[in-house]
Amino acid sequence: MLTKLLSRETCADCQLCCVFDRYDIWETPVLSPEIREKAAALLPDAEFIRKGEESYLFRIRELDHEDLFACPLLDQSTGCMLGEEKPFDCQIWPFRIMELDGRQAITIAPICQAMTALSIGTLLDFLRESLAETIFSYAQQHPDVIKPYDTMYPILLWKNEQNQEN
Repeated sequence: MLTKLLSRETCADCQLCCVFDRYDIWETPVLSPEIREKAAALLPDAEFIRKGEESYLFRIRELDHEDLFACPLLDQSTGCMLGEEKPFDCQIWPFRIMELDGRQAITIAPICQAMTALSIGTLLDFLRESLAETIFSYAQQHPDVIKPYDTMYPILLWKNEQNQEN
C-alpha cells in the first residue's frame, strides 16, 4: 500500500516495525480471524489472545527492561511470512489509526525515519489521494485496530477531513 512512498528494499533493510520493546508492545499488530488462522498454520506453537469482538494478538511474555519482542511472523531474511496478506496494521505502518476524545485520526509513527523524512505535504497528499479512505473504512468495519492516541504520534488527518485542505 505504501510503495509510492517507501520502497520494499527500504522496509526490508529496516524491519523496525516488526520489533517491539516493553513500551511499544501495544503496537503489535491486530490479527483478523483469517490472519490468525494463517499465522497458526505457519507457527503451530504461537499463542494468541482475543482483542475485542473478533480480533487477536500474539500472546507475549512479560518483557524486561532490555527485552525485545519480534513478531513471530518476521523472517529476518525474507520479511513477513504472510507476504502481501499481512495484518492491516502492518500494511499501513507507519501510519496508525488512533482515537482521541472520540475522534479518529491517522497518525504517523515517529520512528520510521524513511517516512518522517518526507514533507507533511507529501504525506497528506498521499493519504488524501489513496489511503485515508481505506484506513477509515477498515477501522469502521474492524474497530479493534483503532489504538488509543499516543502523544508521540503526530496527527496527520482527522476522519471526515481527508478531502479538505488544512
